Amino acid sequence: MSHGAQHARDPREAALERHVTPQTLPDDFAEFWRDTLAEARDLSWDPVVTPVETPLRTIDVFDVTFAGFGGEPIHAWLRLPAHRTGPLPAVIHFTGYGAGRGRAIDDLTWASAGYAHLVMDTRGQGDGTTPDGPFGDDTGYLVRGLTDPARTYYRRVFTDAALLVDVARRLPEVDAGRVALIGNSQGGAIALAAAYLSEGVLGVLAQSPFLADIPTALTLSARYPFQELTDLFARDHARRDPALATLRYVDVVNFARLAHTPAWLSCGLNDDIAPAATAYAVRNAYAADVQLTPWPANGHDAGGSDDRLGALSVLAELFAPAA
Repeated sequence: MSHGAQHARDPREAALERHVTPQTLPDDFAEFWRDTLAEARDLSWDPVVTPVETPLRTIDVFDVTFAGFGGEPIHAWLRLPAHRTGPLPAVIHFTGYGAGRGRAIDDLTWASAGYAHLVMDTRGQGDGTTPDGPFGDDTGYLVRGLTDPARTYYRRVFTDAALLVDVARRLPEVDAGRVALIGNSQGGAIALAAAYLSEGVLGVLAQSPFLADIPTALTLSARYPFQELTDLFARDHARRDPALATLRYVDVVNFARLAHTPAWLSCGLNDDIAPAATAYAVRNAYAADVQLTPWPANGHDAGGSDDRLGALSVLAELFAPAA
């Protein structure tokens, strides 16, 4: 994900670096998302921050309940170093498909590094603490609402994420000028979308981003979640074209084309869930400063702990006080 990842150049990288997505940008993409956020912000209400009892002694944990898409309550954990003296740089974290925000004591890396860490409970996923409002059903999240861009599941999720950035920057514990977004897989997609939809974000770090270059992914990945789409199209051939048209509004390669936030990307060249070509499509379309670290021997873990060390290095530089 960063500086310091050293490997001999893999022969696959040359072809990947030339890859251009076949995805197209809707003419009304920016307007669609501008209107979506305006509607959502009109329904916002003050967040509720509640301390959570844990056995931890060096990390304080809080539940943050805030207004997401449609004014619906969305939950996040806020983790803070117990010994702090003022507002902290913030890492806003989005998680992989089906994961939700996890338990209060999970993933202490970012708070242990001295940052305010917010992790969003992706609606309808995880333990169900944050349901998917009136839209939920028994189908996979990826295929929900594909008849209309206004109904797609990820319109709601990406809006939730942008509104969490709004909330985080108003928290007294957060230095509003030092905020970064991070995520893996689905979380990487959410982070990239939220970076475009938000102001005042210093950087976005996306590992093995999902929902990128969807037309290419469907030709390369026979794994879930993309298999949800393949299954749908195999059952109902008439659904394919309107669904692919709708997915243009949530394909993160289109957010990349309009990006204004520096990005650090990583991918595993053996990834069969979010194929490496789709991460390169984001890199190659990205309108702001971008770096991509490929991991030749890795799959969807995209470097694992070494990649996380790279992320910590990037964050240390991003959050360093100005000279």
